[in-house]
Amino acid sequence: MDNKAKVAAAIQGAVSTMMDRVMHKVLVEDPFIKEKHHSLKPLYAALVPDEIFKGSHFERRFVTPFGGVWEKLAQVVAKEAHGECLMSHAITGNVGTESLRRIQETLNRLEHTPKGKNRTLPNWQEELDYIKAGKGNPIPVSVVCDIYVHNQSTGKRYACELKGPLPNSDQTKVSKEKMFKLLAMDGSPVDSAYYALPYNPYGSRKEDYQWSFPKRWFDMCNDPCVLIGNEFWDFIGGEGAYANFIHEVNQLGKEYRERIYREFLGIEPPTDHGEYLLK
Repeated sequence: MDNKAKVAAAIQGAVSTMMDRVMHKVLVEDPFIKEKHHSLKPLYAALVPDEIFKGSHFERRFVTPFGGVWEKLAQVVAKEAHGECLMSHAITGNVGTESLRRIQETLNRLEHTPKGKNRTLPNWQEELDYIKAGKGNPIPVSVVCDIYVHNQSTGKRYACELKGPLPNSDQTKVSKEKMFKLLAMDGSPVDSAYYALPYNPYGSRKEDYQWSFPKRWFDMCNDPCVLIGNEFWDFIGGEGAYANFIHEVNQLGKEYRERIYREFLGIEPPTDHGEYLLK
């Protein structure tokens, strides 16, 4: 089996495992029982069709196991392409006191605009060079990476802060601080650190990305440490991994959407049930 087939199988296995767990939960362990719903919420039942609450019952049991879906998918893909990938991996090392001060200075400049001055725009390479030049007395620092990749062929090590496609400002600030600390550590425990989004809701190109909150912290269209959509998946899974990912998710989507209509909602799927596709 070649690498592309291995990655496809890994994606299929990870998504199927999570979806099968959800289906077992809503069909066997904790099904929607309309009599129980009527008893607990008689006013709601009198005003709103049961199917509405049946849908919300499914949603609550779907969201929890899929909370870390992007990290889980990234892990199985990266393992096939690089050999080792860990989630929530802690890296400990020493960072100089002046470098730590410069990290906070850099973040403060991006967050706060002095009265009468133009807002400071992010520039990853300039910021990183300034921070690394600070040095100072070593202070122990620990950083937990969302995704840690070790390529066992090249020896290269990578850290990724993997967020949803529409992250908030606070999340992004924390991610950038972690990336700075990792790359300022003595001994270079990682070769590169990335701020990664699993897909781009605005289009296929990096420059299409429009969500404003992370733009305070990164030049989302130009910073080399930012990976969005196909750039991220091809980086961790090899060339063609993003297309592979999209294909496998859409194939599984058709199957599970049909099952949910028939087995959970108890109705025949509409003729257009398979038309929504991840792109």
